[in-house]
Amino acid sequence: MKQIHIPKIDLQSVYCKSTIDFIDNDFAIFNSIKEVPVSEYPSRIDLAVVAVCRTGFCRIGINLKEYNVESNSLVITLPNQIIQLFEVSPDFSGAFIAVSRNFVDNMFPKFKELLPIFLYLQNNPCARIGEYDLGCILEYHTFLWKKVRMNDNIYRKGVAQGILQAMFYDVCNIFRMHMNVVKKSRKEELFELFIESIYEHYKKERTVSFYAGKLCVTPKYLSSLVKTVSGKTAGEWIAEVVILESKVLLKSSPKSIQEISVELNFANQSFFGKYFKQHTGMSPYAYKKI
Repeated sequence: MKQIHIPKIDLQSVYCKSTIDFIDNDFAIFNSIKEVPVSEYPSRIDLAVVAVCRTGFCRIGINLKEYNVESNSLVITLPNQIIQLFEVSPDFSGAFIAVSRNFVDNMFPKFKELLPIFLYLQNNPCARIGEYDLGCILEYHTFLWKKVRMNDNIYRKGVAQGILQAMFYDVCNIFRMHMNVVKKSRKEELFELFIESIYEHYKKERTVSFYAGKLCVTPKYLSSLVKTVSGKTAGEWIAEVVILESKVLLKSSPKSIQEISVELNFANQSFFGKYFKQHTGMSPYAYKKI
């Protein structure tokens, strides 16, 4: 059987666009939806994108579900989601910020506090917002663009990161208000308990069977539930938390790689190195140096 190839969209896909401003391969800011190489054909996005619709409308697909995006709408896409663009009105205007997966990881080392929001966004990526919230996001967009264009500022990446972090917290608060009126299903509640359990035990336990036992379900049922709710496997979630903590320790801790491998309960530094490279494509030493 012929394997179906799903194109990947990252910042390299739009790097030569003159109407987009960049910081390295981590961040892009622009106004026109035409700059994004998206069509009706499904593409996998490797970025977090914050977008607002000012005027007009567009019809998009996120994870094969269709959404009508109208004026005063806020849209968030997360890394690894499937996106499509079906229709754009002639009078459509918007504002867009695209951020790499690594940039997001570095902004939110304490991912746990935002986890409920990120889980909600998986199935609710679009929200109609009021004029005040729209103005707030557009102010961030304008201010951020000014700072990104200050090429003589050697700290512009750090400045941009700080502004983005503040903006993401405001965006998360907007979606938090929408969450308050949505009742969680039993599967969603169990999934959140699974994630909470990972954060409690990830330094010592990395098997699906352990977490299934904690939740009093079978590994097969837990794997199926997690895949259905989040689109990722239970093993991928466990690895994501371990790798995120590894990255934080490698970047911000004075500990050696050997000490970090011990803290994360790997048998030795070699096992830690293999695990890290398997999930990131680079060694812990190489990541620590970038």
